[in-house]
Amino acid sequence: MKFATVLSLTLLAFVACEEVKQEEKVYVLKEKNFYNFIKENEFVLVEFYAPWCGHCKSLAPVYSETAGKLMEEGSNIKLAKVDATVEKDLASKFEVKGFPTIKFFVNGQSVDYTGGRQSSDFFNWLKKKTGPPAKDVKTSEEAKTFIDSDEVIVLGFFKDQEGEGAAAFKKIAAGIEDVAFGITSEESVFKEHKMKKDGVVVFKKFDEGRSDFSGDFEEAAMSKFVKDNRLPLVNEFSQETAQKIFAGDIQSHLMLFVKKEEAKDTLDTFKAAAGEFKGKVLFIYLDTAKEENEHIMGFFGLKAADAPAMRLIQLGEDLAKYKPESDSLDKSVITKFVQDFLDGKLKPHLKSEEVPEDWDAQPVKVLVSKNFKEVAMDKSKAVFVEFYAPWCGHCKKLAPIWDQLGEKFKDSKDIIIAKMDSTANELEEVQIKSFPTLKYFPKGSDENIEYDGERTLEELTKFVESGGKQEPPKKEEEEKEEDDDKKKDEL
Repeated sequence: MKFATVLSLTLLAFVACEEVKQEEKVYVLKEKNFYNFIKENEFVLVEFYAPWCGHCKSLAPVYSETAGKLMEEGSNIKLAKVDATVEKDLASKFEVKGFPTIKFFVNGQSVDYTGGRQSSDFFNWLKKKTGPPAKDVKTSEEAKTFIDSDEVIVLGFFKDQEGEGAAAFKKIAAGIEDVAFGITSEESVFKEHKMKKDGVVVFKKFDEGRSDFSGDFEEAAMSKFVKDNRLPLVNEFSQETAQKIFAGDIQSHLMLFVKKEEAKDTLDTFKAAAGEFKGKVLFIYLDTAKEENEHIMGFFGLKAADAPAMRLIQLGEDLAKYKPESDSLDKSVITKFVQDFLDGKLKPHLKSEEVPEDWDAQPVKVLVSKNFKEVAMDKSKAVFVEFYAPWCGHCKKLAPIWDQLGEKFKDSKDIIIAKMDSTANELEEVQIKSFPTLKYFPKGSDENIEYDGERTLEELTKFVESGGKQEPPKKEEEEKEEDDDKKKDEL
């Protein structure tokens, strides 16, 4: 009996002390060691991933680089990962619904990671969460090292670090999580950087190299200054830069579609025009030679062969796209196009295919922008429309069911089942932000009802037969690959 007790205690101690394996400097956690590891370490960033997830694969080297950087400086922040397809109980407990899901544990309590996907984003976010929002820079040598440490850093020069201006600066430092902030009151640092009075400077390894704040030391003004200057005048769109591009306050984006290796002169002209609209419109270019940009080009109705081309998009609730009258990319054309947009002189550009000759030959009618109003908004009929994208996995899964639904109501005189390719057709009346979107246009009404129930033939039929009044059972949450492959595929 005594032997059994000793053996059990020995085995328990062995399990508790078992070394957690590392892969590329990232700790590999499983259910058997997860809670003990979280308990023993004050700060742990955990990525819940799926081996098949494309975003997870892209993140892996960045995540490893961040882990290595933290180890090199002797940080007590640990980076770990969990294969959520294997450790399903852990994934369920921490409400993992997409990949990758990243959680930050502080003394066992978790919060969502909200930063970007570059190593510097992770590093700066973690530093903000575990230390002071602004590093106290005490010497000229420290200042030089700090300025050289990242692509963008913000340094506050305040003689009195307890004053109102410094306090406001520290508040914005805490709020902007993906940029490193420092603060100094040292005379030698002021002198080295030609600061004769208190100020805020964004040091950057692009464009003019540094930008000096010239307003009053108010939170809103300083925050806007940092956000306006933390990105280059012209940004290349990529998975790595998307977070910073879309997280900013500027919702108007001028998009240039070019084959990068052949576009030096065009990009130079684009950058020259960008300076006139700093803080108002973001100038972004996409390399049409990259396969991953095909979806975005399709969203604007473009193909690689159409490059170089320019479009402007206004994000937000009332998303709108604008197309210039001219294909020219001269600076004067670019600046006039953007200024006309800012002055409210432009009308949104809506894509449309031509109406197919056989659009009504099948049980499911084919709609395009040019016949949508005539068919879907005909008050003498009830019309149920699927807005889809050809590349959308969930749309492909729905297709045979939608065909069966059309077959079921093909002989009805006042019910139409229809579909529209929303990557090639746009509407003023209906904003489509994800795929598939199912909308029911009731007979005798100007309203429309969005269907968000189970996509089964039985439930769709009940919904149509009830005139759109049937309360459909909510469909279960489906696994998704971050925002690209949801229950609905986001635009």
